[in-house]
Amino acid sequence: MFYMKVYRVGFEVLVAVCDKELIGKRFSDGFLKLEVSEKFYKGEVVGEDEILRFLRQATIANIVGERAVRIAVENGIIDAENIIFIEGVPHAQMVRI
Repeated sequence: MFYMKVYRVGFEVLVAVCDKELIGKRFSDGFLKLEVSEKFYKGEVVGEDEILRFLRQATIANIVGERAVRIAVENGIIDAENIIFIEGVPHAQMVRI
C-alpha cells in the first residue's frame, strides 16, 4: 500500500506518492536530505492501480520508496537513470513540459 496526495493548481497536477511505511521518516546521505513528511505525502491510502491513474495525469510528481518508484519505472513514467538514492531509499521526480 501507498500514501498518495494530489495537488491541483491551475493546469498543474502534482502527485506525491510514497511507500506507506516511509511516511514520517527522514533520510540523509551527504548533502542529500529527504523528509517523507505527512503534510506533503500523507493523503489517501491507495494501491497500484490508483497510483498509475494519477501519475498518468500528473504534470509534476514526487515518488519515494522501492515499490512506488518501481511502478513508475515499469510503466514508463520515469526513467531508471533519473532515480537518486538517499540512504538507500529511491526517490524520483517527474515534470512534464
